[in-house]
Amino acid sequence: MNEMTAPAQKLTIRDFTSDQEVRWCPGCGDYAILKCMQRTLPDLGATPENTVFVSGIGCSSRFPYYMSTYGFHTIHGRAPAVATGVKLANPDLDVWLVTGDGDGLSIGGNHLMHVLRRDVDINILLFNNKIYGLTKGQYSPTSDPGTRAPSTPQGSIDAPLNPIAFALGSGARFAARTVDTAQKHMPGVFTRAHGFKGASFVEILQNCIVYNDATWADVTNKAVAADKQLLLENGEKMIFGAEANKGIRFNPDTFALEVITIGEGGVTEDDVLTHDETNLQLARMLAELGAQDHEPMAMGVLYADPAETTYERAVIDQVNEYKGKRSLRDTIYAGQTWVVE
Repeated sequence: MNEMTAPAQKLTIRDFTSDQEVRWCPGCGDYAILKCMQRTLPDLGATPENTVFVSGIGCSSRFPYYMSTYGFHTIHGRAPAVATGVKLANPDLDVWLVTGDGDGLSIGGNHLMHVLRRDVDINILLFNNKIYGLTKGQYSPTSDPGTRAPSTPQGSIDAPLNPIAFALGSGARFAARTVDTAQKHMPGVFTRAHGFKGASFVEILQNCIVYNDATWADVTNKAVAADKQLLLENGEKMIFGAEANKGIRFNPDTFALEVITIGEGGVTEDDVLTHDETNLQLARMLAELGAQDHEPMAMGVLYADPAETTYERAVIDQVNEYKGKRSLRDTIYAGQTWVVE
């Protein structure tokens, strides 16, 4: 998070739109995410000269080309390392990292883990379409079991990775989820991520119309969205459903969350859990919600609990503490050394 100073004249979506032709497949969810970002940044008080987008390899990683900001299109899986370097070199920059489920969780899983545990003050957007799109449809770490792809012609037998659970397990202090077509919901999630002091992780359920079309249809289609999406608000009851009569309750016998129906079997609204986004254990259970057909997926901010300081600030403080106090030679010989005769 950086303190923004509003420009003399408010910027618009045009100020964040580059002159490059956007080249994704017609109908790709990336278009919606791009437009949402270009529309949201002016509302955040961001400026092109203070904003940087860093990406790896994949369809999502074309993002920096289409933003009229600074940007780095790096190598496969290594965007977190580059983004960390950018933030360390100039902590005042607003750094966004754009990656996909393949780029971020396969070859880049190790880098992503460390940028999260270090709590570098960058905003991470992971586009999850459960497939490798750029390299023509191989299965990815988030692909469903049975996914038939060029690399799994008989169907995938791998257990899929849950991005939010991965982030929380890596030490993320901010984790959220939204949908590519949720143009009213997504800006709020981007705003919360941007305002968080530390590494913010946002999973975006995204559609690949060519290689994995409708992979999130059972969650995002209008006909089922109300019953399959739990829209979280801190301090509010976890109520959902087309008739707003379903809720989430903690079952102490199974030590798990369960779906209840208000008005049935003596269940009242008092039985429904209230969302506390600072509760890590609750966030971990919410991350796994949706694994069963009758369960909704948690959307919005699942967890937000900032640390006292961030990685880049701690590095700068350490550098300043020792600046000018000893020479390079003294630093090299400060630890254990050996003299070879």
